Amino acid sequence: MFEARYYEKEQGKKTRCLLCPHNCLIADNKTGICEVRTNKNGILYTQVYGEVSGYAVDPVEKKPLYHFYPGRTLFSIGTWGCNFKCAYCQNWNISQQQVETTHFKKEEIVAMALREGAVGIAYTYNEPTIWHEFVHDTAVYAKARGLKNVMVTNGFINEAPLADLFPVIDGMNIDLKAFTEKFYTETAKGNLAPVLKSIKTAYEAGVHIELTNLVVPGLNDSEREIMEMTEWIAALSPEIPLHFSRYFPQYLTTMGPTKLETLKKANEIASQKLKYVYIGNVAGEAVADTCCSACGKKLIKRDNYKILENNISGGKCKFCGEKIYGHF
Repeated sequence: MFEARYYEKEQGKKTRCLLCPHNCLIADNKTGICEVRTNKNGILYTQVYGEVSGYAVDPVEKKPLYHFYPGRTLFSIGTWGCNFKCAYCQNWNISQQQVETTHFKKEEIVAMALREGAVGIAYTYNEPTIWHEFVHDTAVYAKARGLKNVMVTNGFINEAPLADLFPVIDGMNIDLKAFTEKFYTETAKGNLAPVLKSIKTAYEAGVHIELTNLVVPGLNDSEREIMEMTEWIAALSPEIPLHFSRYFPQYLTTMGPTKLETLKKANEIASQKLKYVYIGNVAGEAVADTCCSACGKKLIKRDNYKILENNISGGKCKFCGEKIYGHF
């Protein structure tokens, strides 16, 4: 085990974890909500430093990131555990239980990413913020060797550890699960406000941001909620890409998948105020092409994760010269 970096010692050999807004008070020989940070004799340890549950070479678009080096690949790695308890979790097999892992040094991860010709490393699959120490150390080493670093995250992290990542994290896809406190407290077992703060802080710090909203029937799919979420994003920046993703029953949920009509309506609402809105996880019905918000021409044509056409040159629309948000 590896000593955690974000905690305080309390009386009676207790520790106060300061990594995420749960701020767990952890008794001796107990773990926090995320299940990976353990108090041993008044010292808080992370059980997952260097522990990798899986790795793969993925298209950037799979994260999903549509405005971050489209057509390139990322070397994706994950561990286990999460600080949320979403009843519909799509990756519950590694987020909600401990799994077998293989120990890797940061140097080994970076060497594999370079060998695969990836543009960078993605910390993904489970919730990477609870893997903070290893993510940070690996990202520092990777950046010094010319690689980009990406996190696919729920954004539920305290300000100080988030800010510590800004010098080395180039992009984030943040899962904005809903736009009501009720959803976050009852379904995710977290809070909305810290997630919104993370999005705003990261965007203002210059990190490339894209957002994903998994549309779950009856829980976060009302037109009013979609409108309120869209208005909040647009107030921060209408350029932030928003990905609506189709829910399928997983883990503890049994209701059927999201209706296509619901996803299309969400896309219609969001597109009134945001420049780049996409629909994913829908075979044959995805809205995956990137169009210029100024002239309306198709800039990037996609087939699933494959780039068929790219009309962005120097970060601008090659037809009218409009600057396009992202890294190309």
